[in-house]
Amino acid sequence: MKLSTKLGNKIIEFDVKYSNRKTFAIQIEPTEKISVYCPIGLSEYTIIEKFKSKAKWINKKLLDFQKIGYIQNDRNFVDGELFMYLGRDYSLQFQLNKRFIKPKIILDNFNENLLIISPTKEKQILKKALQKWYREEAERIILNRLDVMKSKFNYQNIEIEKMIRQIKIKDQKKRWGSCTYKGNLLFNWRIIMAPYSIIDYLIVHEMSHLIHRNHSKNFWKMVETILPDYKKRKKWLKDYGLKMDF
Repeated sequence: MKLSTKLGNKIIEFDVKYSNRKTFAIQIEPTEKISVYCPIGLSEYTIIEKFKSKAKWINKKLLDFQKIGYIQNDRNFVDGELFMYLGRDYSLQFQLNKRFIKPKIILDNFNENLLIISPTKEKQILKKALQKWYREEAERIILNRLDVMKSKFNYQNIEIEKMIRQIKIKDQKKRWGSCTYKGNLLFNWRIIMAPYSIIDYLIVHEMSHLIHRNHSKNFWKMVETILPDYKKRKKWLKDYGLKMDF
């Protein structure tokens, strides 16, 4: 069911989804698609009134997406398209070379270019090759930064090394990282698009979960002890995370 109401001088349309739940929730996607989740039987009038009561938050969320400059992740993988890597935008440069068996990725830091030399222009092949390169870079850098961050936990004589079972780079759509009860640390390969400071924040966040399984005060206190400016880093990830994909 679709409903609409006026917020300020703008008519906002949203989808209503009933389910066996007790709470009222609003979800706003980067495409400005708005969904409302509510208990079965809630009247249209009540839904609209509850929606309007969240007007300030809704408008802020929509404005945030506009400020971020969020764009759809439809890429053509041609010259000039920008791809983030370690917090910087790199211009994609394509070079067709039939002598190559498969695409090769070359990072040109000096000119801030990401060069793809490939025997084909097929979009899906280029996308797959670029994602493979990002994933390998993520593994290399995350493992390196993990070794650096391990020493930061020594302030409490915590043997963090013994708590880590495995480290995996995953294709996680909705999470930047996670820590399992078995001690596995999982990281989204897309985090390699963020600056080192943000990668370090994610690593410290997940390593702290080895000791504090939830987001308790003690958990955040540990994160803050290691990274006093963690709130700033956390906000960066929230603000710019939507751009880190293709």
